[in-house]
Amino acid sequence: MSFFRFLGSKVFLKQLALAVVVLVLLVFGTMQWLKSSTNHGEFITVPDLSKLSVSDMRNVIEKNDLRYEVLDSANYNPDYPRFSVIEQNPPAGNKVKSNRKIYVTVNPSGYNKVTVPDIIQNSIRNATSKLRAVGLDVQRITYIEEMGKDMVYEIRFKGKYIKPGDQLPKTSKIELVCGRGEITERAVIKDESEE
Repeated sequence: MSFFRFLGSKVFLKQLALAVVVLVLLVFGTMQWLKSSTNHGEFITVPDLSKLSVSDMRNVIEKNDLRYEVLDSANYNPDYPRFSVIEQNPPAGNKVKSNRKIYVTVNPSGYNKVTVPDIIQNSIRNATSKLRAVGLDVQRITYIEEMGKDMVYEIRFKGKYIKPGDQLPKTSKIELVCGRGEITERAVIKDESEE
């Protein structure tokens, strides 16, 4: 009975009221501190960084009270200037807090190099598909007097002969030198005289 009598006493009620007041003040103070420290309701619009050079991007980021991190370079994109921003996260126009980190991807200086596959004595069709698989394109096909019709005998890049295993920039245009499938009489006579 004395416990229930204590719950109804003035001392307990004063302590309870004091605890409620302290709790309300503590919650109110915490909410005000969070509002000021997190800039509640204050946002920055993420600027569009695409096609900006790294130094220009850095200036824009600093002016907007943001931070940045450059991610690994992507595959070369010829539509963007070299060493310019090609992607950003979060995207332009999003609302973020100040000091937020913006992740950017920079366009490299050029295409990665690829290895020329062994396409000598392959058909044009087979050689073309092997070249496309590694990222090279056939710009031109030149024919020479050789027996193998549409068979690749040589590979050229910018007029120079190249061999399988050489390195070329991805998307390079190369020339295939292929057989016409016929040998003239003069070539046959020459071959017979050599025997």
